[in-house]
Amino acid sequence: MRHGNKINALGRTRAHRSAMLSNMASSLIISKRITTTLAKAKELRKYLEPLVTKAKEDTTHSRRIVFSYLQNKYSVKELFSVIGPKIMNRPGGYLRILKMGFRAGDKADMAMIEFVDFNDLVDSTLKEAKAEKPATKKTRRKKKKVAAAGA
Repeated sequence: MRHGNKINALGRTRAHRSAMLSNMASSLIISKRITTTLAKAKELRKYLEPLVTKAKEDTTHSRRIVFSYLQNKYSVKELFSVIGPKIMNRPGGYLRILKMGFRAGDKADMAMIEFVDFNDLVDSTLKEAKAEKPATKKTRRKKKKVAAAGA
């Protein structure tokens, strides 16, 4: 029974899981978007969001804590110099998971995980949608004919 076990082991040992999440987090930080299975994406979000919160405060202590998780100095530099300043005013929810259907080989549920503030395509589409609101409200209802008064 799995009473009280909240972690998804992903069918791996602890060392393998921590190494895999570290590598996936580094890849996501460097490329801003990766495609993986849905279960891994959900675990990666739980792993990476606290590290992104640490990146809001650029101190030596924060950098060392994040480096102890990621073990990649290039991704730490990217996180603190590019991502940190851009997400400074965001209170949380730095990552977005988009479901992509099923993988052809084994029908695994696939997902794309990305940083919210770094998707220019979605951001520009949302801005255009807000700008293109119709001036008049259209309705599909028939207009009722006004009956002659007193008839």
